[in-house]
Amino acid sequence: MDADLRHLRYFVAVAQRLSFSRAAEELHIAQPSLSKQIRQLERNLRIQLFRRTSRRVELTNAGALLLRDAQTLLDAWATTLTSVREVAAVESQVLRVGFVASAANEMTPTILRMFAERHPGWRVEMSQTDWQDPTAGLAGGAVDVALLRLPVPLDDTFTSHVLLEEPRCVALASSHPLATSDLIRLDQLLDEPFVAPPEESGAWRDYCLAADQRGGHPIRIGAVAKRPDEWLIAIANGLGIAFTPLATARYYQRPDIAYRPVDGVSGSKVAVVWPKDTTSATALGFVRACAEAADRPT
Repeated sequence: MDADLRHLRYFVAVAQRLSFSRAAEELHIAQPSLSKQIRQLERNLRIQLFRRTSRRVELTNAGALLLRDAQTLLDAWATTLTSVREVAAVESQVLRVGFVASAANEMTPTILRMFAERHPGWRVEMSQTDWQDPTAGLAGGAVDVALLRLPVPLDDTFTSHVLLEEPRCVALASSHPLATSDLIRLDQLLDEPFVAPPEESGAWRDYCLAADQRGGHPIRIGAVAKRPDEWLIAIANGLGIAFTPLATARYYQRPDIAYRPVDGVSGSKVAVVWPKDTTSATALGFVRACAEAADRPT
C-alpha cells in the first residue's frame, strides 16, 4: 500500500531524532497522536520501521533505508507542488487564503481591500477549516497563505508575521456561578471541565487549554469541538468552559454564553503565515497588505 506524505514527514522527524517526544514537540502535535500515525504507516507498509523499548528508539534496517530516500522525496514533492500551484494560481488569478475562526478580526476587510487595489483582476478565495487543522490547509498545501492563531503545527519551511495580539477571556454558560464575576483567576478554573479542540491540533490544543500555565494541574475535558458551532453549543449546555480570544465575544455573542476577563492566561496572537520558499508575487503581495494593515493606526 502507498504511504501518505504526511506519514512520511512524521517518520522522517522521528527517524532523525530517534525520539518520539522531541519529534512531537518540533512537529507541534501530541506525542500519542504521532505514535498512532507511525503505527499506521507501519501497518500500511507492512514493515517495522522502529524498534522501541522503554529506554530508546532505533531504526530497523528497513527504516534506515526508507530514511535515506524519504527526505529527498518530500523535498522534491514540495518543490514540484509549489511550482504547479503557483502556475495554476496565475492562470486562474485566484489566491487561496486559509483562516481559522475570525481570521484577522476587524482588520480582514482592510487587508482584502488593499490587496484588491494592488492586484486588480485577482480574486481571494477564503477557506476556513475545522480545528483538526489549525494551519487552515497551509500544511497540506491546500492554500497559498493563511491567517492563523499562534501557535501552529508547522515546521521551519514556513514563516510568519504577527499582525495583532489581544487578551484571552473565558467563555462559560450564563448559568455558571462565575458568569457574573468582574475578573476570574486561572486558579478558580483549574478543576473545571474544558471544551477542547481535537487532539490532532497538537500544540494549538495545549495552548487553548493553557496547559503550560496550569503548574502541572491535570486538565479535565468535558467535550471536544471541531468547529465554532459545536464549541458554542457545548459551552452553552454546560459541558465545559474555554479560554478564547477577546474577539470571540464580539463575533459570537449569545444570551446563553458569558465572556468574562481572566487573569493568569497568556494572550492570543494572529499572524499571516506563508511558505518561506514561495515565489508567488501575489502571495507575497497579500503578506505585505497584511503587514501594512496591521501598521495602520486604529
